[in-house]
Amino acid sequence: MSSELRPPEPWHSFLRDLDDALQATARLDCIGGFVVTQLYGLARPTADVDVIELAPREASEALMQIAMQGGPLHRKHRIYLDRVGVAAIPENYEDRLTEMFPGAYRHLRLMALDPYDIALSKLERNSQKDRDDVRYLSRTVPFSLPTLQERYEAELRWQLGRPDREDLTMKLWMEMLSE
Repeated sequence: MSSELRPPEPWHSFLRDLDDALQATARLDCIGGFVVTQLYGLARPTADVDVIELAPREASEALMQIAMQGGPLHRKHRIYLDRVGVAAIPENYEDRLTEMFPGAYRHLRLMALDPYDIALSKLERNSQKDRDDVRYLSRTVPFSLPTLQERYEAELRWQLGRPDREDLTMKLWMEMLSE
């Protein structure tokens, strides 16, 4: 196993302990700062792995019990899994997942959303940290702004509670990313 395929500490030890708790393969679909920092290299602190899907369902409960905020692995490593239940995610994100650290763990498969899907998952919250992450991804990838706009309109907008508000946010983001 190559150390190039492992995340740095304390992430590796946390994920190894999580892997040791599994009896079969489990897939974590990850978004947020963990992916932006570990896969795309943004240097900013984060203390959790945001997960939108944890499969299979049987593994989900057990993993969350040991790895959630306040759980045994959080107390040991000071990082935790955060199951994100409210983020709107583009419709076909599973078709674009990328495995992070393939082969690093026996049972654990960390899957990252593609950078456009990560950006769009931050649209509704639209905090300064989210905008900074999106700006960083846009420059690093780099983004095709027509692709971002198209994915918003085709795969995300219909899911939003207030699409008129997010249309304005998206317009402001497109201006920000065009600078």
